[in-house]
Amino acid sequence: MYVHLEDGVREHFQCAPGPAGWRYVAELSVPDAPDGAAGTAGAIDLTVDSRWRQIRLVMRSGGWLARGGVAGHEVLWLRAREETGTETAEHAERAAGFVGRSPAFLVAVARMLELEPGTGSDVRLVRLAEPALAALTVRERWVLAETTVHQTDIEPLRVERYEVADLATGEGRTIHLAGDVVLAAPGIELDDLDNPPHFPWS
Repeated sequence: MYVHLEDGVREHFQCAPGPAGWRYVAELSVPDAPDGAAGTAGAIDLTVDSRWRQIRLVMRSGGWLARGGVAGHEVLWLRAREETGTETAEHAERAAGFVGRSPAFLVAVARMLELEPGTGSDVRLVRLAEPALAALTVRERWVLAETTVHQTDIEPLRVERYEVADLATGEGRTIHLAGDVVLAAPGIELDDLDNPPHFPWS
């Protein structure tokens, strides 16, 4: 489970490699209300292919639904109100994939880039901002700063440190990944993990 530190939203997730790629499924829930009730903050279902292209995305947040995926050199998506089911026009943008608040996107982008330690790459992405899932195209520079190996009770764990910068604002952030799990990132805390990280590309 990931905790979004800004608002306390909890992201209960499952992820695993499949026959042709990797899939991440999560439910987002709000903290307990004063009356003891808890509510749903959204959901995400992301599937990538063997090259880590985001071929299918379904997101729900704030009464909005977004569905899309990568086709060739473009990202295609539809955005609609959930209660009516009425879809807006199809949107298209030349980009490599989606990005958003979920750590799933960090994993997908990092693995798609296939960087070697000390190398970097610029990437164009479509950011879906919650709660309305409004889209904004961003350009980021990803650098794999270092890879370290940590000894565990089970087996050595390879951890990668990425330095990511928004090329429009210059804002940077540091992300630590182990396989398909985000160990640390700004605003994200890994609170619980049922299974060790997967390394489906190794």
